[in-house]
Amino acid sequence: MKATIALAVDQLSFAYGAKKALDRLSFQIYAGECTILLGPNGAGKTTLFSLITRLYDSHDGHIALCGFDLQQQTCKALAKLGIVFQQTTLDMDMSVMDNLYYHAALHGIGRKQAGQRIEQELQRLNMWERRQEKVRQLNGGHKRRVEIARALLHQPSLLLLDEPTVGLDVPSRQAIVDYVHQLARETGLAVLWASHLIDEIYPGDHLLVLHKGQIKANGTVNEVLALTGTASIREAFQQLTQGEAA
Repeated sequence: MKATIALAVDQLSFAYGAKKALDRLSFQIYAGECTILLGPNGAGKTTLFSLITRLYDSHDGHIALCGFDLQQQTCKALAKLGIVFQQTTLDMDMSVMDNLYYHAALHGIGRKQAGQRIEQELQRLNMWERRQEKVRQLNGGHKRRVEIARALLHQPSLLLLDEPTVGLDVPSRQAIVDYVHQLARETGLAVLWASHLIDEIYPGDHLLVLHKGQIKANGTVNEVLALTGTASIREAFQQLTQGEAA
């Protein structure tokens, strides 16, 4: 039995004036699936995320979140979405708890229920003991954990991660990569992870390779290796993007 479709993108295009950033993208992401969106700088990853989050709007193509049309049923669609941006959006002068309570209130979650969910997410991320600290006191890896907790408070079906490990040390990065994969596996959360780091890809992941606004590969790790006739994702990526660095 096929898993539920968390995100469906169909014939999606977008241009900045005369410059086409995305060219007829079509793909689906399923519940419990961790999909890595891999592409060099300028490939169109940020534009795609901006369209999925409705920061940008395109009438050329279709996006649906858990069956809800993003243009026609915007509120219902976006309610299914959690996102961690590349740049932190936490309030540095508020405590971890206050940041999370504020976000929960924006989603209409009552304070008692919010408190339960905040504790649950922070416990999962080993951040409960730091809940009263101001965000500016945290290191980069701990800030990222708080942002992931915040993105999960309203129990979304799809988590978007826009290069969330950039600038983190190796242990912090590995802890976040492991946690997100575990979350997808154990809870059925669908994940779309934009990255340029090959070592963040696990053997069981689904891959989308984006280059110059087009999908060059869409499949499991083994399927992409078979498509390119290569022995590693790094070699496959270089072949699909004409040698550009990830």
